[in-house]
Amino acid sequence: MSTDPKKVAFVSLGCAKNLVDSEKMLGQLAEAGCALTADEQDADVIVINTCGFLQDSRSEADDVIAEAVARKEAGRLQRVVVAGCLVQRDQTTMLDRLPGIDALVGVNNRDDIVDAVLGEPQGGTSSGAAPKVDMYLSDYHAFTQLDRARLRLTPRHYAYLRISEGCDQKCTFCTIPSIRGPMHAKPPQVVLAEARELVSDGVLELHLIGQDTTSYGLGDHPLDTRLDGLLRMLNDVDGIRWVRLMYVYPSVMSDDIIDAIADSPRVCNYIDIPLQHISDRMLKAMHRRINRADTEALLQKLRDRIPGVSIRTTLISGFPGETEGDFEEMCRFVEDFRFDALGVFTYSQEPDTPAGRMKEQLPEEVKEQRRDHLMMLQQRVAFDLADQRIGREYEVLVDGMAESGHYVARHEGQAPAVDSVTLIEATGLQVGSFVKVRVTGREGYDLLAEPCKKSLPILQAS
Repeated sequence: MSTDPKKVAFVSLGCAKNLVDSEKMLGQLAEAGCALTADEQDADVIVINTCGFLQDSRSEADDVIAEAVARKEAGRLQRVVVAGCLVQRDQTTMLDRLPGIDALVGVNNRDDIVDAVLGEPQGGTSSGAAPKVDMYLSDYHAFTQLDRARLRLTPRHYAYLRISEGCDQKCTFCTIPSIRGPMHAKPPQVVLAEARELVSDGVLELHLIGQDTTSYGLGDHPLDTRLDGLLRMLNDVDGIRWVRLMYVYPSVMSDDIIDAIADSPRVCNYIDIPLQHISDRMLKAMHRRINRADTEALLQKLRDRIPGVSIRTTLISGFPGETEGDFEEMCRFVEDFRFDALGVFTYSQEPDTPAGRMKEQLPEEVKEQRRDHLMMLQQRVAFDLADQRIGREYEVLVDGMAESGHYVARHEGQAPAVDSVTLIEATGLQVGSFVKVRVTGREGYDLLAEPCKKSLPILQAS
């Protein structure tokens, strides 16, 4: 029997929260002596960490799993392990459409990944002659997932820091509460310890994530510290340059949180605040716990009290019962408010949600047409805002190099993976460094820039 370590390839699908789970599982596999490989053709075992949020993401996961199973059946792979949200959502029913999986690992069983990969005995043998499938599918329980000792997949200079898990908001379209459970937050000392560990590993920029970051410290397991206090604590951690707040829920965005952002120089003047809609009818049907008037008041407050704030949002097109009037109201809102960044999702009918059972489901082509129209409106806004930045100077963080030969960087109002970037024409810049640049133009959504010339010292004549 070979004593060589298992060669493991890893596929991470879905959002940044899933990415943190993937990084933690990679760290556990490395600590267990597995040989991690980026070459799936060279792997003995493949782990697929899935997303189960929308139909498109489930279809993508199914395709990746089916491809891995086919490779195993062809003798090029020994074991297929599937983890994450889709497993938690579908559990053993996914084996009916995807036979050939060797182990299932739910979101509450992330720490069982080593056993799942190594194929150690686990209860739940399949009936009859079907191959045994190892099951790691515990029910929800309130606990704190510790995300230290991760093997990160992001560049060395930035990382995602999960501050909470689960959600109590109960939006009618969302499956997250049924998958990830109710809201529970990491105690501040745990968050700070993880932040310091990341800083010691070279991280300069932290992205705070959770299903609902604004409810940090609230819920059935309250903490003495709320999000505003946590932001102020993180602002004082030595070595951090930027702290970026993601996934803000509008009805929980308090004055204290706004003040903490405005008062904390290391906390970016950047808000990712998914609004989903602006029509009062649709907001009520979505159970968003806020109306248009309060939404607009909050957005104006953000602009008034946080100097130069960049506001990003996401919207849903084609929610059940959305009329032409509701949609036109959202279009006018997008044109009038002029978000710095905006994304649109077509409504995905999820049978396990209240919205999935609503009447007046709209045809897919209507959802897509409305999405495309919204994005065209936002494109005009984004291009105009980018043009207004020409000639201005910004401090940017260099992320890497583009095929065009430009350095890829971001200013404070640009988050990685979801926003535009700043392309710098220069030589000799260092990835992970901060550089002051002057915007010279734009290329689509992206800014073009060059390093600011350093002024020479004035020499006094002797």
